[in-house]
Amino acid sequence: MSYVQSLWGSEQKAGARVRIVALTIALLFIAVACKGAVVALQPVAERTGIAGVFSEAPGRADILDRNGELLATSVDVYSLFADPRAIWDPRAVAEGLSTVFEDMDADEVETLTARFSNRERAFVWVRRGLTPRQRQAVFELGLEGLGFRKESRRAYPRGTLAGHVLGYTGIDGNGLAGVEYAMDGRLSSSEAPLRLTIDSGLQFALESELAAAAAAHDVDGGAGVLIDAATGDVLAMASWPPVNPNRAGQLPEDEPARLDRAALAVYELGSVYKPLTVALALDAGLVAPEERFDVSAPLVINGETISDDHPIHGPASVTTVLSQSSNIGTVKISMRSGARRQQAFYETLGLLERAPVEVSGSAAPILPRDWDELSSATASYGHGIAVSPLAFASAFSSLANGGEWVSPGLIYNPRAPRDRRRVMAAPTAAMVTAMMRVAVTDGTGSHADVAGYRVAGKTGTAEKPIAGGYSETENISSFAAIFPAERPQYALLIVLDTPKVSDHSETYGVIAGTAAAWNAAPTAGRVIERIAPLLGVAPRFDAPARSGPAAYSVSETRSTL
Repeated sequence: MSYVQSLWGSEQKAGARVRIVALTIALLFIAVACKGAVVALQPVAERTGIAGVFSEAPGRADILDRNGELLATSVDVYSLFADPRAIWDPRAVAEGLSTVFEDMDADEVETLTARFSNRERAFVWVRRGLTPRQRQAVFELGLEGLGFRKESRRAYPRGTLAGHVLGYTGIDGNGLAGVEYAMDGRLSSSEAPLRLTIDSGLQFALESELAAAAAAHDVDGGAGVLIDAATGDVLAMASWPPVNPNRAGQLPEDEPARLDRAALAVYELGSVYKPLTVALALDAGLVAPEERFDVSAPLVINGETISDDHPIHGPASVTTVLSQSSNIGTVKISMRSGARRQQAFYETLGLLERAPVEVSGSAAPILPRDWDELSSATASYGHGIAVSPLAFASAFSSLANGGEWVSPGLIYNPRAPRDRRRVMAAPTAAMVTAMMRVAVTDGTGSHADVAGYRVAGKTGTAEKPIAGGYSETENISSFAAIFPAERPQYALLIVLDTPKVSDHSETYGVIAGTAAAWNAAPTAGRVIERIAPLLGVAPRFDAPARSGPAAYSVSETRSTL
């Protein structure tokens, strides 16, 4: 074979090898491309790994008050995670993180070390919701296997304002209490803001005065509810101690601030029921307004004695029975109605069921086991029946709405009608309101009177139930008010749990006791003085102010917060 032939044969073999290599590479590229196409077209639900963990959470709607003021919103935060497969020294990483998080103790370091050592896991959470400073400090550590995920976290810019009403969310953004829980589906499925009936200015005034009363009387708890009687809108609803929803999830289960005492607690409220008892008898024509009752002697029913805290001399009119808070007179009026009619009346007022309002449930009432003669007698003046302050405020507001009950609501929607039913005639409601005005001007509610604003209302002092009976030293004090009395629009209820004796000599010239006249009544007066101008209620001074303790200027006696 010649040299030329040999060279030609070698070139042919080399060309063949090049073509084979090129074909192999082309096939590899085609295989990679096909695999990429398969992965790209694979449904998201079937994918695995860390990428699935970082699916974007849906936005959660803001919560506003009735005027558009922001009460709850969502903010972006960063959370720290780790990929154990990328960590070379688990203990070094865990100990490094402990220098950033000061609350990380030795046990947590050991736990993280164990979790970082598990190479079968691709993802573990380290800390959720880092502050910007913590995030930067972790960056500066330069540790391997760590990363950050941007998350949405709920924030409440007004702090404790309406904290119990708003509720709070869990670490993953799901509602756990209050409106956040009750309206969780609406808030998580739509980014349109949710507007409440709450007015921030009214809410602040109610919370401030409730806190002032709690400090002045060393109470165990308290609640306040303000309702627009015509619409059923809950304009303000407060519970003491207050809760800050930004930190509510960190509170222990037995923390008193967790309990919403306005909606989720029940109380025997005492004599604030007496106006309802009078209304029932008057509306049924069983009692005449001018009729008088002998209240000089205690009543004995089924072996139990019913008496008055202070004697009333001579026959008492219906107005006197109400204004001077006679238990004897109230029971005699109630006996005209009978237990069955009373129970039916309480049912129409919504007192025998949970208040139908948009919070995380409302407390069910505690009712008499047998609605017999004795139970009916004690229920006529608010003993033996326990309801939530919200439920009672709703029932009481029917007196301010011409005898029509409207279901209470917290979600602002003027186009959505609420349940309504007539529970008494309009003249009956007006007549009882006039009697309650006398209770404020000349009766037990005198310390709720406010110069310029005509308040009508009733005190309630009930012995607190304890194991085996009732306490002789602890009371539930309440005051239910309607204002302005000449053209009722609003209903207010103040409830104080176990107020203590305090010296109010500078205010009233007396040593105040634990009865509602000395704590719940003046608290209601201070609230009304603050909120009436905000509600556009104009003061009226068409008669000289009375001298004495009832004509005080509330602003001069209010505790400041």
